[in-house]
Amino acid sequence: MLYKGNLFKMRTQLKDVITYELPIGDDLVDMNKLIGKKLTWTYQHQINCVHCGKKTKTSFFQGYCYKCFKSLPQTDSSIVNPELDESYLGISRDMEWAKENSLKPHYVYLAFSSNLKVGVTRESQIPTRWIDQGAVRAIKLAKTPNRHIAGIIEVALKEHFADKTNWRAMLKNEGEANVDLKVEKEKAAALLHPELQQYVCDEEEVYELNYPVQKYPTKINSLSFDKIETYEGELKGIKGQYLIFDDGKVMNIRKHNGYFVELKVD
Repeated sequence: MLYKGNLFKMRTQLKDVITYELPIGDDLVDMNKLIGKKLTWTYQHQINCVHCGKKTKTSFFQGYCYKCFKSLPQTDSSIVNPELDESYLGISRDMEWAKENSLKPHYVYLAFSSNLKVGVTRESQIPTRWIDQGAVRAIKLAKTPNRHIAGIIEVALKEHFADKTNWRAMLKNEGEANVDLKVEKEKAAALLHPELQQYVCDEEEVYELNYPVQKYPTKINSLSFDKIETYEGELKGIKGQYLIFDDGKVMNIRKHNGYFVELKVD
């Protein structure tokens, strides 16, 4: 099989084993079925902005041209730092976008990938956000009416919980995943100011996430089409937005949003 076109972030579904589909041009490739097969990637030296489609020499914010990066609401600094979101004050690069994205219910959550971390995501992005981060277990901590308040809660907890994923350890499947998330949720809630405790949600379900991985690597070597033109390897698994190959090399698909490639499946 041969596929050719621009790459986009893999689509996922939470099932007993998470399923992955990779958009390449007009095709949607079932990646779970390719585990155990040899894949040959060839970069065509072309990047197209995932928003406007124009060619760009450099990808900004995982797939945007510079103009879109500097002007779109989805590339604003508040995406990385939700406490900076000002749409609740009527301030945004695009208020219509903000109404559908920032001014919607958000969850603050605790998740374990390589370590226990606190994070923020829109209600509609659960469990997608957890899957993209490679979390193996997660629990909802608080539900807020907008992104800003969720960010304030996250900042309040950053002194006590990590807010970043160690992606190398995540791909090696390292860490003590037996952390009791219900207990950690109680600890986190108790650390919040009373004005923020009102947003703590009653739900105590612990979500379990299982990834389609035959073999985890012991050493990690990241692949980038900015440095190589072709790569051939046997796909051993998928976790987060990473493809894991038999030689320990990994490819971050999200980093390559908009890259024009050819994929050959043997």
